[in-house]
Amino acid sequence: MSKSVLIVYGGWDGHDPKETAHLFAGLLEAAGLTVTLSESLDSFLDAELMANADLIVPVYTMSSISREQEAGLLQAVRERGASLGGWHGGMGDAFRQNTEYQFMCGGQWVAHPGNIIDYRVNIRDSAHPITAGISDFAMRSEQYYMHTDPSNEVLATTTFTGDHAPWIDGTVMPVAWTRRYGAGKVFYCSLGHVISDFDVPEAREIVRRGLLWAADSLG
Repeated sequence: MSKSVLIVYGGWDGHDPKETAHLFAGLLEAAGLTVTLSESLDSFLDAELMANADLIVPVYTMSSISREQEAGLLQAVRERGASLGGWHGGMGDAFRQNTEYQFMCGGQWVAHPGNIIDYRVNIRDSAHPITAGISDFAMRSEQYYMHTDPSNEVLATTTFTGDHAPWIDGTVMPVAWTRRYGAGKVFYCSLGHVISDFDVPEAREIVRRGLLWAADSLG
C-alpha cells in the first residue's frame, strides 16, 4: 500500500514555500508515494487526514500556530508514530514561539552570518542510506547557524569561518540529521533557502532521500 504524505506549506514567501513544496511533492510521487498538498495549518486539526499521514512535511517559515494545531501535529508524530521531515526555514525556523515543536525538530535557526555566501557541506556519515555515495559539495546560499539537540544523529555538517562573525571561526554545525520524537522518526536538512538551491544535485538528493527515509520508503 502506498505511503501517504501530507505537505503543509505557507508562511514567509521568501523561502519559496509553494515552489519547493511542489518540487518535493513531485519527487515523492515519482517514488510511488501519495501526496496531499495543503496551504492551511488547520490540516493538523483534521483527525482523518492526520491518522492516515505516514509522513508530515511542514514548509511554513516563521508564522504562528495555534495550540490546537500544534497539538494535532505533535500527537501525530509523538504518539501515533507519523514521521516528520523538512528543510531549511520551512521546518527549522517555523513557529518560533513553540519550543515543543523545536524539541521535536531537533534544532532551530538563529543566524546566517554573511547572508548569501560560498561554503561547503561535508558528509559526516557516508554509511547512512540518506547520504551514501554523496561526496562533500559546494553551496552558495545561506549557511545556517542553528541551536541543535545533541541527541541528533548528524549526517552532514558545515564549518564556519570567522569572516562574518569572528567568534564562531571553526565552528562545525550540523546540516542534516535524523532523530526520534516519541514514536516518530524525524529528518531535517538546513539547505534550501530558495528553490534554485535544489539545482545543486547533492542538496536535492539529500532532501529527497531524507523524506523517503522518514516515510520508510527508501531502499
